[in-house]
Amino acid sequence: MQYELFYPEERFSFFSLGSGSCGNCYYLGNGSYGILIDAGIGMRTTKKRLAENGIDLASIRAVLITHDHLDHIKAVGALGEKQHIPVYATRGVHKGIGSCRFVREKLNGSRRYFEKGEPFCIEGFTITAFDVPHDSTDHNGFFIQFANQTLALATDVGAITAEIEAYVRKAKHLIIESNYDEEMLRLGSYPYSLKQRITSGTGHLSNRQTGEFLADIYSGNLQNIWLCHLSADNNRPEIAYETTEQCLLRKGIKIGEDIVLRVLKRNTLSQRIEF
Repeated sequence: MQYELFYPEERFSFFSLGSGSCGNCYYLGNGSYGILIDAGIGMRTTKKRLAENGIDLASIRAVLITHDHLDHIKAVGALGEKQHIPVYATRGVHKGIGSCRFVREKLNGSRRYFEKGEPFCIEGFTITAFDVPHDSTDHNGFFIQFANQTLALATDVGAITAEIEAYVRKAKHLIIESNYDEEMLRLGSYPYSLKQRITSGTGHLSNRQTGEFLADIYSGNLQNIWLCHLSADNNRPEIAYETTEQCLLRKGIKIGEDIVLRVLKRNTLSQRIEF
């Protein structure tokens, strides 16, 4: 008698350790190892929030960096040089990290480079970086393939480009910025110059821009959406959620039936989602 071997499906999980100008850091992994995307929260908080989900820092294989603004790189030196975790970024982003006076431990042996549009592998993850318009030294999003899953992350997005759209359309799971409510920003206390910077095309996406984009590109392939990087002063989680929900509903797309929509709160450990 012959027996067919059974291999259980590999399970992956995603959660946010923090999202917004207070600090950004996201985890993606399986039961054995994982990666971090951005390192914008303190080292002790990073370890604590990983531990709350049963994850040891020793299981982190790499840190991927989107760009060199402090809320994305605060702990990059500690993770790279003290914990000996490879830090992957473009040459432009690494140059920006090296010039940042707020990063105490400068990267040396932990520095790794990638080129946008050229896939690279970290164990079971195949990662492709794509260009994102933002007012940093350099900036990219990530498209990640693992097992039969695909995930895209696009944060601090000044404007949606054809390249961003192409990668998002291939994703089953998407983390995307929904930074500000247009009316709250218009009526708020920010100086005119800052309002102009936010809406300039190299700043951030509004709730409306994100919602309309998601409604335009939705297909049955997309399963999970996380709205990230909400402004503390010009947004609220419920407003971001409702704006995207209404944009999707106008196209006949129903939350909970066709798609799962979540909002990542600022400076808060999110729910851990498995897929």
